[in-house]
Amino acid sequence: MKIILSLCFVLAGFGSKLLALSNSTTPPDTVTGIVDKSAALILIDQGKQLISQAKVRDALIVFKEAAVKDPNSWKPAYWTAYCHYRLNNFGYARQYGEEAILKGNSEVDKDVYDILGSSYHRIGSIDTALMYYETALKELSKPRAKELRIEKKIADCEYAKEQQKVGSNQRVAMRGEVNSGFNEYGPILSEDGQRLYFTSRRGNTTGGRVNPDDQEYFEDIYTAVWNAGTQQWDSVTNNIERLNTDGFDAMSHLSIDGLSAIVIFNNTATDAKRLTGSSDICEAVFTNKGKWAPPKIIANKTINTTFMEGSATLTADGNTMYFVSDRKGDKRSTDIYMVKRQGKKWGTAVQLSDSVNTTGRETTPYITPDGRYLFFSSDGRTGMGGLDVYVCENTGSGWTSPKNLGISINSVNDDTHFKIYRDLNKVIMAGFTIQGQKSSMDMYEISLDQLTLPIKL
Repeated sequence: MKIILSLCFVLAGFGSKLLALSNSTTPPDTVTGIVDKSAALILIDQGKQLISQAKVRDALIVFKEAAVKDPNSWKPAYWTAYCHYRLNNFGYARQYGEEAILKGNSEVDKDVYDILGSSYHRIGSIDTALMYYETALKELSKPRAKELRIEKKIADCEYAKEQQKVGSNQRVAMRGEVNSGFNEYGPILSEDGQRLYFTSRRGNTTGGRVNPDDQEYFEDIYTAVWNAGTQQWDSVTNNIERLNTDGFDAMSHLSIDGLSAIVIFNNTATDAKRLTGSSDICEAVFTNKGKWAPPKIIANKTINTTFMEGSATLTADGNTMYFVSDRKGDKRSTDIYMVKRQGKKWGTAVQLSDSVNTTGRETTPYITPDGRYLFFSSDGRTGMGGLDVYVCENTGSGWTSPKNLGISINSVNDDTHFKIYRDLNKVIMAGFTIQGQKSSMDMYEISLDQLTLPIKL
């Protein structure tokens, strides 16, 4: 970088002398153009460094500055497309990806075809997505195509097309003030359906902190109350004594009586004196004073490690817990684990077999109260795109092969946090809402009457 900077200063000085000698023989802006192109390359390097630090929003600003310096180069457009896709701005990713191809032609980074295929996939333009994925297979090296899972994405598109022939998505956004335009997910209902707990990353998060990694607000737990008169959720608040902290806080399970919960806590990005290893699973109880007691981290080294643990779900008796961890992230992504209570303490957590887990992501499990069915999201199997919701049955000797819940539940984007409330005759979950060029996670509900599930509840 020092060499490039020195070159810039030399060229700038050289250009000044040339212009002073003869304005008639030196084409205007020739030297300035060289300097700007060098500055653009420096900015692109800075942006890539920010991406390596997970500061994608900051990188996006830098790449846009590079485009101003060198508007004819494909590189700023390519990296702008990359950032927008990482930020789930699929429309903008498509726009800048195609601009990069127009400007770069054969020189463009061939990963752009994956970005474009994925962007069109996420907005539901399956045929165009397939075209770009097929081009990616031709243009990318075989190891890179395998790394980007291009063949898996093509299979997902084909599955999505098959599903679109037989049905349509039945979910509707939860009404009221619970979906804000920020990311909302992890909905949990009280048994009477009158209170909703959920996780949000909106701007009034406790402590007002922004995650230095993804540059979004920290997670907080929110509640809302069902208004029978207006038929929507209102009274939304994150003013929940002792549950929310200056760190990341999320609820993943609420007992049937509403008096105990599983809370996920992470304070690694705060100034706390005693830091969690990463995300830790905690137990919380609702006191007879009408308030939540401070959550207590489960002191079990097979449950909470220095890696990420979260998305815990319990059977109705509270004696069996399923959760997610990335403790084997060197070879896999996130897997589902199970642990049983032994007296007043938890036993040894074990990883579910590869009949459930894959080398991809398995996340947001939900075990039915009787422990018979396990619902979870995964991107390790052929689905419609991103994370799809699957279900498998506990036969007593193992788990059946997971079945995709299909288009009535799943979309071409990430679909997560699936839960069934049979007495309320509904399913709740989280998924993406496409809004113009951008998108965010919202919470949805579906009447059980509108679903055809691959199991009999």
